[in-house]
Amino acid sequence: MGTDDVAAPLAEQLRARGLRLTAQRARVLAAVAALAHATPEAIGARLREEAGPGGSAADTSTVYRTLELLERLGLVWHTHLGRGAPVYHAAERPHLHVVCSSCGEISSAAPDLLDEAAERLAVELGFTVDVGHVALSGTCRACRDRAGTESP
Repeated sequence: MGTDDVAAPLAEQLRARGLRLTAQRARVLAAVAALAHATPEAIGARLREEAGPGGSAADTSTVYRTLELLERLGLVWHTHLGRGAPVYHAAERPHLHVVCSSCGEISSAAPDLLDEAAERLAVELGFTVDVGHVALSGTCRACRDRAGTESP
């Protein structure tokens, strides 16, 4: 998703709230979409890379502020994957995250995989699961295969 692909919907939402579309806001949203699950630092690094040696790119604090705004607008979501900064991803569709504790690979999974657990949490605890923020840690198939362990 390029900057032009995100500009029109972003501009509409910003105008509706009395804000304006800036090039930095469009670039940050495009970087989030391109990187899938990235920390603010990784998004900033991508913007600096895209700007090139003589170009201008948002600093880390601007990236954080922009991500907060985009999340308030419902265009991005964040997820805490265990350690470090949260990762951001486009708010296109709810999904849960599975994170390999060996290699760090992040995969997306359909939220209905948690339907039964979410239903039990709702019935037993009155708790509603926000699937867009769920991160499960474990070991991916490739790491299990490398270790020679059986899959569950």
